[in-house]
Amino acid sequence: MSYRAGRHFLQIPGPTNVPDRVLRAIDFPTMDHRGPEFADLGKAVLEGMKRVFKTAGRVVIYPASGTGAWEAALVNTLSPGDSVLMYETGHFAALWQKMALRLGLKPEFLAGDWRSGVDPRAIEQRLRTDGGQRIKAVCVVHNETSTGVTSRIAEVRKAIDAAAHPALLMVDTISSLASIDYRHDEWGVDVTIAGSQKGLMLPPGLSFNAISDKALAASRSARMPRAYWNWEEMIASAKAGYFPYTPATNLLYGLREAQQMLEEEGLEQVFARHQRHAEATRRAVRAWGLEVLAANPAEYSASLTAVLLPAGHDADRVRGVILENFDLSLGTGLGKLAGKVFRIGHLGDFNDLALMGTLAGVEMGLELAGVPVKRDGVQAAMAYLAECRAKPARAAA
Repeated sequence: MSYRAGRHFLQIPGPTNVPDRVLRAIDFPTMDHRGPEFADLGKAVLEGMKRVFKTAGRVVIYPASGTGAWEAALVNTLSPGDSVLMYETGHFAALWQKMALRLGLKPEFLAGDWRSGVDPRAIEQRLRTDGGQRIKAVCVVHNETSTGVTSRIAEVRKAIDAAAHPALLMVDTISSLASIDYRHDEWGVDVTIAGSQKGLMLPPGLSFNAISDKALAASRSARMPRAYWNWEEMIASAKAGYFPYTPATNLLYGLREAQQMLEEEGLEQVFARHQRHAEATRRAVRAWGLEVLAANPAEYSASLTAVLLPAGHDADRVRGVILENFDLSLGTGLGKLAGKVFRIGHLGDFNDLALMGTLAGVEMGLELAGVPVKRDGVQAAMAYLAECRAKPARAAA
């Protein structure tokens, strides 16, 4: 393979580009995971994750992908044959539902159109009809990575409360945590699921559960088999900063550095940056004459934008043209959306110029691929970003 000058633009919605600071931290010599130095590291990253989740409760960290954290949430709180209410927001919600089936649970999957988020009214209506309170958990995806739609979790919590139902609320934040505002305690979430390879700016390999007191109480009577995923042993070891088995030590170095970077910028500023880049991207899409997949502006994702192509154009072919010509990777369409959309990731360690390079590559690639677009997308995004930069200066004047 011949050498390609410049850096590869990895603009899928995760894994994201890993910052140099995090890469250097991961490169530290591996330490004794039973020694006193590791205890300091373990305590630091657990406390740091509490701040990211916005919780005063317990957090556990697994050497696993987000899929492992899905399973941990289910097996620690439920028993074989339990009913769970889930909502079809896209490909990843469907995968979580399939996992529940394989584990011997009884998931009820409320149908969605893959362009909208969770409908809190549908959740409330279904829970009101559950007279025997057989539904033990409501499981939803905060930011559906396959569609670029963000659900309103606070409203889902209100719907559960309005139905006076005791079901646990479990939320997947794999593509939203540390990119989009999320409040585990304030929103009354019982188990939050997350992964390392997106907003946390790490390689894949760490996953997380944030756990409420209610969820912890449920785990004491839950009868699903669990060993590796057992919260009890994780929480007991974490009190002293350790793990019950060998942890991913070097990824934890990276996690500590990523947490420091997030806190140096400030979480609210991180969220505002993601919102700014998302809006600039959507303006580019519309200026090209294309359609954003997400249907409701209140549910637009700040992590990624899914772009719907006109009928007769294969999104995967377009992605291939862009990769071949500009060394730019975009997310593929998944499940029902295969070949119909491509996804632009704009999350993690990302700035205005990186976004402009990304959008320039997309605009040139669309034209090369023969998609009928206007050459106005980059200009529209650039004008918006310049406007955002000018606002603080005008305010100061």
